[in-house]
Amino acid sequence: MLTRRALRPFTALLDDLPSQCAVCRSWPARPICDACVARLAPPVARCPTCAIPVPEGITRCAECVANPPPLDACMAACAYEWPWPEYIAQFKFHGDAGWAAPLATLMRSAPWVEPALEQCDLVLPMPLALERLRERGFNQALELARRLAPGKVDATLLLRTRETTAQSGLLRAERLLNLRGAFAIEPLRADEVRGRRVVLVDDVMTSGASLFSAARVLRDGGASHVSAIVLARTGAPQ
Repeated sequence: MLTRRALRPFTALLDDLPSQCAVCRSWPARPICDACVARLAPPVARCPTCAIPVPEGITRCAECVANPPPLDACMAACAYEWPWPEYIAQFKFHGDAGWAAPLATLMRSAPWVEPALEQCDLVLPMPLALERLRERGFNQALELARRLAPGKVDATLLLRTRETTAQSGLLRAERLLNLRGAFAIEPLRADEVRGRRVVLVDDVMTSGASLFSAARVLRDGGASHVSAIVLARTGAPQ
């Protein structure tokens, strides 16, 4: 039986084949063509440590000034607005892992993402709770990370230690409390984090509570630099 690793060269080849753009239906094109990326995911001014949109000339959002997050940098490819929620839902909830490649390409188009991936030592996908992993069949953050930096991805170093109640409907402070103790570094591999530059990868960032909680664990474990790359960012903290 062929393993996922053995199939990876073939899936990478398929990712590069001409396709029809899912947005404008142009052919031949990438699954999301360059014109649609430029039109629907243009670079915007964002806070460098939480990726929330900010007015031109503002270097950091008020929340990050008042309560600096444990991230050195945070990058987002697009706003969580049409058409991206539909495609993210197909990828995340309907088992369509084929979306990983075009969405990762979209992430790579965001400012500062390429340098962050080149300069880091480790790329860690945000881990899923076991129950959600069973429901979805794969970790969407891992599939994105594998296409962003396949040689640096480690899917077992950062662990999800417990289930948490749903984050939706909770205030930001409640989300942070809900996630306390939900992440940990694999105990037998703790030395692998010390002094390393780490990039966290996730699909959607809302309040940032999950990413901040994971980043704090990595900080406590001795990581020298922790940044995050997300596909989509909601428009305002919740």
